[in-house]
Order: sequence, then C-alpha cells, then structure tokens
Amino acid sequence: MIRFRIAALSAAVVLTAFSEAQTIQVNKENRTIAITATDKVTAIADQGTLHIGFIAYGPDSNTAYANGSRLSNAIVKALTDAGIPKDTIQSENQQIAPVQNYQVDKLTEAQKAQRQFQVTQSWTVKTGANDAAKALDLAVKAGANQSGQIDWGFKDENAPEVEAAAKALKRAHTQAEQMAISLNTKLGVLLYASNEVQPSGPRPMFRSMAAAPMAMDKVQPLAINPREIEKTATVYAVFAIE
Repeated sequence: MIRFRIAALSAAVVLTAFSEAQTIQVNKENRTIAITATDKVTAIADQGTLHIGFIAYGPDSNTAYANGSRLSNAIVKALTDAGIPKDTIQSENQQIAPVQNYQVDKLTEAQKAQRQFQVTQSWTVKTGANDAAKALDLAVKAGANQSGQIDWGFKDENAPEVEAAAKALKRAHTQAEQMAISLNTKLGVLLYASNEVQPSGPRPMFRSMAAAPMAMDKVQPLAINPREIEKTATVYAVFAIE
C-alpha cells in the first residue's frame, strides 16, 4: 500500500503525531511523501520448544500417584542423563484426579478397576532445533506417552525481525523515489520511520502420541526436521521532498 501527501503552496496540513514526543508537519516549507511498505524474511528455525508429558493410572489415588512419580522422575532423569540442562526442562502442568466414567466406558470391568484415578504431568523442553527429535525419543522411551508438539523459533528472535524491517524500509525508499520522480521532484532525507512485526502463522506440530508396546530401545527417533519460519514487517516511513 502506498500513500502520499503533498502540501500545496496555499495550504498547510498537519499529520497525526507519530509519538508523544514527535509530530511531523506537512506545509509549504516541509513537503513530504509517506510510504507504508511490507517485506518478509524466511529462515530455518534454530530452536525448538518440545512439549512432553504422560498419563498414568491406578485403582486408587495413592497407587496412581506412585505410578506417576515413577514415570515423572524416569522421564526427567532420561533427559538430564543425556546432557539436556535441567533448567531447560520446565513444568507446565501436573494433576491427580478421579477418572470420569465416560473415559473408561468402553473398558472391561477389570480394566476400569485399575483406572479409577489418573495422574497427568507435562513439561516444555527447550533444545536446539536439530536436537528436538532426540529429546522426544528419550522422553517417549522413558514413558512420556502424551508428547510431541514442537514450537519452532529462533535463539535470537530479534535477528529475523530486524532483517524484515530493514528490507521493508528499503522497499519504502524505492517506492518513495518512484513517487517523487512521478511528481517531478527529488526525494530528500528520511524524516521518520516506524515498523510493526507481524505475528508468525501457525506452526505445524506433531500431536500427542502413545508409546507402542515393543522393544523401544531398538526404535529409531522420529524423522523430525526444523520448520522454515516467516517473519513479516510493515514499515511506515516519511521522506522529505525537495
């Protein structure tokens, strides 16, 4: 979108204040062109936030809690033993509660008796993008049967945003130059610029999974590749014209 305002010699127009401390005025002494330009950058994520968790059952709350405790500590131990720093493993949720009838209505009476209470727990694990598959594999093999979502991102979130804004500003300058030429004038200096980074779109994710009843130590990690992420910035720039 391109917008331009040029003050006629016989009129004076005041632009809306862009900040509390600065107001750009358009008048016969200060003619301007205002441009809104958008650009984007894409880059492969270098960081992943993995969501892992489990659900465990028991015939009573104490047994369910004991089963949950065993799984909880086994999962965290598997991750830390593999060299994943403990401070990158952060708790999300943990709960012990009775199992509702609708959750077990298709089970046999014997199975229902063993699922009277349930313990759920979940964490996030922040890893390098290329290590996400390994972390998921370790967690699932240790009992994390409600795992798999990965939020892809960057270690330095500002870098792609700054790059997108710089490209948008360059585009704005080019558009302003073309506008100035069409008006038989010359583009002057940049008077003001602001940018807004647009939120990224939904990130594809691998949904929750249950551990398969097989020799898990022989199962290879899932083939997971980091996602390409797009960052978009919109720049509003005001240029003087001579």
